Amino acid sequence: MKKASEVLDKIFGWMIMISLLAGGLAFFAFLVSLIMGGGEGSAAEAIAVFIKGKYFPIVIRVAVVTILIGLISMYFKGESFLSLTAEKKAAEEELKTIKEDGQS
Repeated sequence: MKKASEVLDKIFGWMIMISLLAGGLAFFAFLVSLIMGGGEGSAAEAIAVFIKGKYFPIVIRVAVVTILIGLISMYFKGESFLSLTAEKKAAEEELKTIKEDGQS
């Protein structure tokens, strides 16, 4: 399980980077189309319609798969960042550290 989680972590990291770059590319493409301006049937409109209609659905699917891989990796490692028990455990450790520092 440890080897599988390491591989999934690497895949997750690369896919996060790809998702962020894809989102940034969409932002800059929208910005370019906004600067280009123009009316109906212009190149700017074609760019914006392509991003909304064809590009975003792909980026969203990649992001969803990325999140799924991250959650599976967390499951294999036995981590539970999204639970109250994890927060309670972290708070108890922090309180213990504070008490130890206060006694020194």
